[in-house]
Amino acid sequence: MMKIIAVMPAYNAARTLEPTVRDIPSGVVDEIILVDDNSRDNTVEIARRLGLTVVQHEKNKGYGGNQKTCYRLALERGADIVVMIHPDYQYDSKLTPYLVGFLREQYFDVMLGSRIRTRNEALAGGMPKYKYAANRMLTFVANISTGMNLSEWHTGFRAFTRNVLETIPWQRNSDDFMFDSQMLLQCVAFGFRIGEIPVPVRYHETSSSINFYRSINYGLGTLSSVGAFLLHRFHLAQPQMFCRKDF
Repeated sequence: MMKIIAVMPAYNAARTLEPTVRDIPSGVVDEIILVDDNSRDNTVEIARRLGLTVVQHEKNKGYGGNQKTCYRLALERGADIVVMIHPDYQYDSKLTPYLVGFLREQYFDVMLGSRIRTRNEALAGGMPKYKYAANRMLTFVANISTGMNLSEWHTGFRAFTRNVLETIPWQRNSDDFMFDSQMLLQCVAFGFRIGEIPVPVRYHETSSSINFYRSINYGLGTLSSVGAFLLHRFHLAQPQMFCRKDF
């Protein structure tokens, strides 16, 4: 039997946490770990009422810093597969069995839930036009640079095998939103198999989303990370992000 742990990097998720948890089909995950990044609402109280394993950061560590705690705890608690589910209800957690299933059956090492199937669906689901355009541009650049053909590089609905999390040096990644792009680039650099399934686009007033200016910083950071990947691939430099763990 494989142990499946869902991790939820949470910040002010009080209004959306319960429906996100309720939508996870029964029996799919063995444990749900919620890491609260010093929320200002009652996210922690709701998580405890729902029976989740709760860890609180005394100070806000950022989106990437939150994920680092999530993955460290999941590995410490014996996870064979770790699925990240944002507790903001933007991603449909009812699809968790499909991400987990491809990993359990060893078809892939990493699974992504892609929000980009068609332009009309993405925009109809509420994705802002500027975010759609940026998503397409950054995904194109990442695919060309890595030789991949993923439909989206920027989804927050992901699942990893234990081997992936024990191999790639995700501890060296950014504590901000660039963490996600860096982690996928590491998965490519280390030769892991990446699969994806389509998931509905669900933007709403309570879903977390970075603003325009932080989106610009995210885009620039992602391009910088892709540049580091290319330097590594062509042996022009040895960025620590792509060096094997020594800890």
